[in-house]
Amino acid sequence: MISCEKTKVDLIVHNSNTYTVDNQFSKASAFAIKDGKFIAIGSDRKILSHYYATQTLDAQGQSIYPGFIDGHCHFVGYGETKVRYADLNGCKSFEEVMDRLEKHDENNDSEWLLGRGWDQNLWEVKEFPENTELHKRFPDKKVLITRVDGHAVLVTSNVLETIGLNEKSNIEGGEVLLNKNGKPTGILLDNAADMAKAIVPPLDKTQRINALKIAQRDCFRHGLTGVTDAGLDIKSIALIDSLQQQGILKMKVNAMVNPDDETMDYFMKFGVIEKELLTIRSVKIYADGALGSRGAKLLEPYSDAPETSGLIVEDENFYDHVCEKAYKAGYQVCCHAIGDSGVRMILNEYAKYLKGENNLRWRVEHSQVVDPQDFALYRKYNIIPSIQATHCTSDMPWAEERLGSERVKNAYAYKTLLVQNGWLVNGTDFPIEHISPLKTFYSSVARKDLIENRLTREEALKSMTIWAAKGYFAESRKGSIEIGKEADFVILSEDIMTIEDEKIPEVKVVNTFINGEMVY
Repeated sequence: MISCEKTKVDLIVHNSNTYTVDNQFSKASAFAIKDGKFIAIGSDRKILSHYYATQTLDAQGQSIYPGFIDGHCHFVGYGETKVRYADLNGCKSFEEVMDRLEKHDENNDSEWLLGRGWDQNLWEVKEFPENTELHKRFPDKKVLITRVDGHAVLVTSNVLETIGLNEKSNIEGGEVLLNKNGKPTGILLDNAADMAKAIVPPLDKTQRINALKIAQRDCFRHGLTGVTDAGLDIKSIALIDSLQQQGILKMKVNAMVNPDDETMDYFMKFGVIEKELLTIRSVKIYADGALGSRGAKLLEPYSDAPETSGLIVEDENFYDHVCEKAYKAGYQVCCHAIGDSGVRMILNEYAKYLKGENNLRWRVEHSQVVDPQDFALYRKYNIIPSIQATHCTSDMPWAEERLGSERVKNAYAYKTLLVQNGWLVNGTDFPIEHISPLKTFYSSVARKDLIENRLTREEALKSMTIWAAKGYFAESRKGSIEIGKEADFVILSEDIMTIEDEKIPEVKVVNTFINGEMVY
């Protein structure tokens, strides 16, 4: 009789309901991990009879999935928001905004009062506020509060004066809103808003490290093992890299670089950068603004504001310059485009460089409103849509007002976008939306409007695991539970593939593992 000697591994997980998300979308009940990677996957009997481990985890029948990957978010920005911004999400009136700012200011010894998350679409009077009340409540402060989409701010007059926008000004790719007397209201859109944000004093290094730790903590709590941060400078990426090397940050980060020449030249001289925890191979640009603040560029005027059709934020030379640099360096271009005109502009811009079938995986971030004749361009040039399904459920109460009953039919058209190339990337865009990938899953599969464009549960799970990894060429290393891949996985309290739609938001993350290590 021949004895079968067992192989020692670091961790065995068994008695589970595991979705591997491999090519066959197969299931397993057990797997073994050694040196941070999956080395065997199968039945309890197979794994337990061939392996023994330093640590063994009985999953008690709970469901396991590959670690969730947020395909488009603002990891650094989320942490910084948590450190020093008043949370204005969900405010039902401008008065509530003011009350939250006042409470935040009690613990804020600074010349600046900052807040983020207000949305006038939630108020009884769905109009942009003016800064008059800010001056009354906070006469000695510089106040800057950012709308939920990040594309509009309300600031006090001392901020307008500092950036030279206290009188009517023309800002290319931005707008200064005026009251009936022709004076600035304090509302700045897109590039004008960026001018105000640029004068806010930066966090010091200790604060920035704390912000990253907070962002990582919250990601782990929600089952995220990887994030794509959509737009970072040299300083932020260098800090992330340093903290990862020290073992302080374990979160896997795909960093899109900012499109200024200094940042692009700094990273592109090294070509594609792919470390264990950090990937740098893409550049982030903007075509237009956001739908909620009417900065998204539409082919026809807004249905609820016929005097405007939105903004293209840069000139053609800028897009040519960035795309050419990225193409030569082997970098992806990832462009924020929300309005149908913004989407068309960037699809045609990409076409200059992609010239038909390719595997460069240039992306259109958001792809929210697409003209019917433009869907085919995604397929023709292998352009990948990067969607955020929670935008659909957040915007639906007012999207038809902005777009009209016909145009809204081609908004948030996730299924139509998916079939162009057979896959897409999904994310949350946090802190604009909630950080939880389970909300992304729910919004993808349970939408009640235009249900022909919702995703199946299998498609939704792939969009936040293997396809999100594929979105930055990482599908051979992560995104599924397969032999040789990094052992990132999440254990949930319920099986999101089988429970009723309405129960999905109640599902809890039990554990999160990165490279076989429990991080939550």
